[in-house]
Amino acid sequence: MSYPIKNENIGKLGYNEWIQSVDTEYIKNEFSLARVIEVNRNSYMVSDGSHEMSAELSGKFMFDAEQTSDFPTVGDWVAIQALDNYTLAIVHSVLPRKSLLKRKEAGKRVGFQLIAANIDFGLIVQSAEHPNLNLLDRYFVMLNESGIEPIVVFSKIDLLSIAEQDDLKGVLSKLGNRYLFVSNVVENGVKTLSDNLVAGRTYCLLGQSGVGKTSLLNRLLGKDSFRIGEVREKDGKGRHTTVRRQLTCLDSGSIFIDTPGMRELGNFEIKSGLDQTFDEFSAYALKCRFRNCTHTHEEGCAIIEAIEKGEIEEGRFKNYLKLKKESEFYGMSYHEKRKKDKSFGKMVKNYNKRAIKG
Repeated sequence: MSYPIKNENIGKLGYNEWIQSVDTEYIKNEFSLARVIEVNRNSYMVSDGSHEMSAELSGKFMFDAEQTSDFPTVGDWVAIQALDNYTLAIVHSVLPRKSLLKRKEAGKRVGFQLIAANIDFGLIVQSAEHPNLNLLDRYFVMLNESGIEPIVVFSKIDLLSIAEQDDLKGVLSKLGNRYLFVSNVVENGVKTLSDNLVAGRTYCLLGQSGVGKTSLLNRLLGKDSFRIGEVREKDGKGRHTTVRRQLTCLDSGSIFIDTPGMRELGNFEIKSGLDQTFDEFSAYALKCRFRNCTHTHEEGCAIIEAIEKGEIEEGRFKNYLKLKKESEFYGMSYHEKRKKDKSFGKMVKNYNKRAIKG
């Protein structure tokens, strides 16, 4: 389907009926539409489909921004003013997002780190040699919370025997998510993935360092456009070779966002994501004797009974409780911090207004 747009080349960046329905409010006068194609710390690159430009945030944008999620991230559609013969863009606003992928900031800080926006599919890449099902659950929760469809891609499948592959498939079949086996060494699975990519849709590559994200993207591109790092033999982990978040358009018409490897993946404010990821517990929870059952010690708890009968895997339920407790802890800390930050920010803005008037 084609859409009436001022710049026909922007279609290759994923311009569709949805973004058309929201851009008319923001794209007026001297402003034009662009998509953020690269974020490296606090620097940005945007594209309108015809020009790639370094981008800066307008003074008003900086003044009005109150929290991390107000700032652009890779995949965002933005209203820009192009300057200096399309070599510089001033970002005036971020358009409403179809989806926003975020995680807790690494370390002890309690805040959100933006990963990417307007994603349709999240490709979670793990090494078939070192699968981590608990980590998969974390990614499922994060993607489900954002309304993004998860697809698990197990790379390096050539390192497993047929019997080991069958065992892994048996475990994965219980998770109820789409998954693919690929190899970046032999022709196995990459073509299947490529054939199933949808033109105009945006895919985000997620996973730890050394699992094969960059190799997979190079295979899909058909050339070595991105540098690949070595993997340590002792633990199968690699160095961060992707240091910035960047958007790439494939010849097939699909759009890919590559992200740095994540050694930490904390989540909070994820109630719907938790419920959707662990939906097999819901039917049991309705049968608990107490409505406010915590499913940890109460008599008449249907989930505890199901674990004892082997109907629910205990390890998976413990992972659910861990993620829920972690989310609640970080959520309380975050809202307390936001309350203090908003109070301080309001005081600063009021001071600035008085200074301007004076």
